[in-house]
Amino acid sequence: MTGVPSGGAAPLRLPRRAGRLLGRIAAVLSWVVVIAGALAMLVPFLWMLGVAFRTSTDLYAAPARILPAQWTLHGVQAVVGQLPFARLIVNTFVFAGGATILMLLFDSMTAFALARLRFPGRNVVFVLILATLMVPFQVTIVPVFLTLFHLGWLNSYQGLIIPRATSALGIFMLRQFFMRLPSELDDAARIDGAGNFTVYWRIILPNAKPALASLFIIQFAALWNDFLWPLVISNNVNMQTLPAALTIFSSQSGIDHAALMAGAAISLTPLAIAFLLLQRFFVQGVAASGIK
Repeated sequence: MTGVPSGGAAPLRLPRRAGRLLGRIAAVLSWVVVIAGALAMLVPFLWMLGVAFRTSTDLYAAPARILPAQWTLHGVQAVVGQLPFARLIVNTFVFAGGATILMLLFDSMTAFALARLRFPGRNVVFVLILATLMVPFQVTIVPVFLTLFHLGWLNSYQGLIIPRATSALGIFMLRQFFMRLPSELDDAARIDGAGNFTVYWRIILPNAKPALASLFIIQFAALWNDFLWPLVISNNVNMQTLPAALTIFSSQSGIDHAALMAGAAISLTPLAIAFLLLQRFFVQGVAASGIK
């Protein structure tokens, strides 16, 4: 005999039609959240592009408009004409690219030692590295600046790059990823006579491409947009990066919003291209590294 089980009430079951309705409502709400998030991200960029191509009077028009009423190239012409634009782009690529490549090398070597090698004090060293995440880089600017001054590295590429050539965040990300790789890979390589450097270079790094790609995007974007350090270390516009050089359009006489937004839009283009090319590795690397 089938029916209600003895000693208990019948389980509550929604009709099939009601279940489908709830599923559709959940799907619609999901799309609403996604669209709202996309608009929250896109509207500031659209506003930036609109300011870059509008006149000063149109900037303060009421009601405000995302797209300019009168298009002008004043902002782009100011950036290209008043700044050594080509040199600034080269400087920014050298600074962001050079520091990021060195960071990937040094951070991956440190992470390999902390994740795959056994030595006394390994965990203590890792905790000390993580503790540096609580110290803002701005706190160390003065001693680092004095050190570079005595070395004669002001207004130089090495002065820009070397102090930013390692990162506690990068060490943490790569260590977490390396610890997920099977230890049997190391054992098989050592049986064949491989040393520590061979295991690191030929076994670990080829299997860590997602983590390396995600770290590359994070650090390259941070260094490309770095404003304070290039401004402190370089007082010559020919050795500054594009974000630092854009301060020329902000002075006591006023702010040229169109030029600032045009320069910001131009500086974002390489980041967008890099992310589009590496986004698949970025998602995989962040998910596998334990970053939340």
